[in-house]
Amino acid sequence: MATTAIWRWELSVFKRLIPLTVAAFAVGTNTLVIAGLLPAIAQSLQVSVSAAGQLVTGFALTYAIAAPVVSALTGSMDRRTVLLGALSVFVVGNVMVAVAGTYPIALAGRLVSAIGSAVIVSLSLATATAIAPAHKRARALAVVTAGLTVATTLGVPLGTLIGGVNWRITLWAVAGLGVLAAIGIAVALPQVELPATSLRERLAPLRSPVVLGILGITALMLSSGYTVYTYIGPVTAPATGGEASRLTLVLVCYGLGSLLGNIVSGFLTDSYPPVRVLLTGQTVVTVTMAVTVLATQSMISVLLWAIIWGLAGWLNGLPQQHRLVAHAPQASAVLLGLNVAVLQLGVAIGSGLGGIILPHGVGVLAAVSAGMMALALVVTIFTTRRRRTAEAVHQPGVPALDQRS
Repeated sequence: MATTAIWRWELSVFKRLIPLTVAAFAVGTNTLVIAGLLPAIAQSLQVSVSAAGQLVTGFALTYAIAAPVVSALTGSMDRRTVLLGALSVFVVGNVMVAVAGTYPIALAGRLVSAIGSAVIVSLSLATATAIAPAHKRARALAVVTAGLTVATTLGVPLGTLIGGVNWRITLWAVAGLGVLAAIGIAVALPQVELPATSLRERLAPLRSPVVLGILGITALMLSSGYTVYTYIGPVTAPATGGEASRLTLVLVCYGLGSLLGNIVSGFLTDSYPPVRVLLTGQTVVTVTMAVTVLATQSMISVLLWAIIWGLAGWLNGLPQQHRLVAHAPQASAVLLGLNVAVLQLGVAIGSGLGGIILPHGVGVLAAVSAGMMALALVVTIFTTRRRRTAEAVHQPGVPALDQRS
């Protein structure tokens, strides 16, 4: 009887998490799928692919700015109410893009959806930890995070394939997912109160040189990745011939590599110093970006390239989060929130820079991407050695970094 009661209780918690997972899936798909739709969007709105790429830049930059600001402004409100409001904004933004007849309207829609997205993922994760008991929180986080992982492995390729028929259908589908998540949250999620955190408190960790160093590395890595990923269509065109079905296959391989990298990263980060895992991923990505032009000449080579890139790139996220949390465990929620904002800042920098470089050729684009990742690798080595040297005299009030980091 006791076992049956526990099973029923866990099932009830799991049901409450499903709408949060759907919300994370919708945001993840919306964030990434535009890259696969850029050529079609550019043609439809009569702008260049580089200009269309600024839809990614604008989204990411708005996301980065809005994440800490909106979270602080809504900190005293019931979490379910905030989530429903954020999903409503998210849906409106995607509908604006879906019906856009001109580029400015599409860009405005992306900015609106970014404001909603900035709240949805971080609040979904925080809510998941609040409704699960302490010994089940990691499992609850894994359920919600699965939405982001599935978005990479399934949502983006499927959205790109649908977009090959009509890119607007993909945006309508994403908006529909937002509506579905909102209905689930309204029905299944209880009212949840979380401690309010002011904007000043959220930004306080930036006073630490260690935090700034780690976040700077994150920004460099994401800038490197999105310089190429945003323009994955033209980058892989020699192999795909611009066909949506072939591009979809490339994105599937990237997604599978990402999924594998995320799984492997967890095991490696638990077994080895996180910085060693990070340096490995950075090294492999640097080499992968450096051979982009050669690797994208045939379907076989480009699929292998996509798998390796996804795997190595997703090795880096978990070690970076571990290093942040190890620096100040008591401020983990705030630090991870800042990390999400910086991730989007890196996306904005990479997509914006890529749009400027793309007219000069894929070779230049890939070289800049490889150079930024190589710089991230050098900064990682330098800051790690410097921290270890200075650990004995760290600033008062700033905890020393975990030795394993």
